[in-house]
Amino acid sequence: MIQTVVLAIAGIACVWDLRTRRIPNALTFGAAAGAVLFHLITGGVDAAGASLGGWAVGVALSVAPFMLGGRGAGDVKLLGALGAWLGPADALWLALYTGVAGGVIALGVAAACGYLPQALRNIWLLIAYWRLAGIRPMAELTLQTGGGPRVAYATSILAGTVATLWLR
Repeated sequence: MIQTVVLAIAGIACVWDLRTRRIPNALTFGAAAGAVLFHLITGGVDAAGASLGGWAVGVALSVAPFMLGGRGAGDVKLLGALGAWLGPADALWLALYTGVAGGVIALGVAAACGYLPQALRNIWLLIAYWRLAGIRPMAELTLQTGGGPRVAYATSILAGTVATLWLR
């Protein structure tokens, strides 16, 4: 049952993100609260604690890219909500598989749009900037100011969710 719920949440978020470039708080906060309540009712206080731990892992592993301007807040909240359903260990795998899927999807979109050479130059520039200035947002390369093609990151989260559930 949990797998079905997790896939439904990720699927709804993916469709919503593709259409509007936003993931609604009602979905992310509602899913997280529903997960904690479900685990409390079905497994008690320990299961609810594990659910909160999964939420914390999902948020913690996705907040750095958000703070660096490379991911939206809805993506962070969605990973937290899915982590609340899956628990801390699977939230870790979810973040890992989502990151891999995000890289592959971003490279594919950049290549399809003819932006791949510029994307690779931007990665090199960002690494050089971080070496000189420390790890912090580079104003020219954030979601708000970057000129590259936009990718709805919920597609990567959905792919990471499928991989997490499949490889469990």
